[in-house]
Amino acid sequence: MIAVAGTTQSPRFDDFSGYVAERGPALLRMARNLTNSHTDAEDLLQAALVKTFLSWDRITNPRALDGYVRRAMINTQISEWRRSRLEVFPTDEIPEQRTEDPTWRSDLADVVARAVDRLPDRQRAAVVLRYYDDLTEAQIAARLGVTLGTVKSTLSRATEKLRQDADLIIERTTS
Repeated sequence: MIAVAGTTQSPRFDDFSGYVAERGPALLRMARNLTNSHTDAEDLLQAALVKTFLSWDRITNPRALDGYVRRAMINTQISEWRRSRLEVFPTDEIPEQRTEDPTWRSDLADVVARAVDRLPDRQRAAVVLRYYDDLTEAQIAARLGVTLGTVKSTLSRATEKLRQDADLIIERTTS
């Protein structure tokens, strides 16, 4: 046991922390698919990780960890849907509902994808690895076989080009 600010930290906690550090981004993407909101996804993942930590000793197969967390997220989300359904009451009047055009998301994704495609190869690779795959700058440097400084300067130049991209400027002003 390791003493940390008046508490003890066990190898069990270290194993769990390592798992969360390694698999957290992928699990957060799944939570986003379940909730359609980044903040709700973070809350959902946090709740599922608490449940997972409480059962950590019972999970004997390391390959079952992702499945366990996913199932905890799904069960938690279903419970939340059931709770929120109780807040809807039937009425004789149908309220006016403002509907928004959801196509702006796919249009924006298309504009961003085309802007990223126009970047030079190394800049495009760095942007995709950093902002789509959530890799750290050190991981990108290792993956691309370049120095950390090269990754930082490449990302800086790429983001500056994206800020100056005419299609993205038009998209920002119309949104």
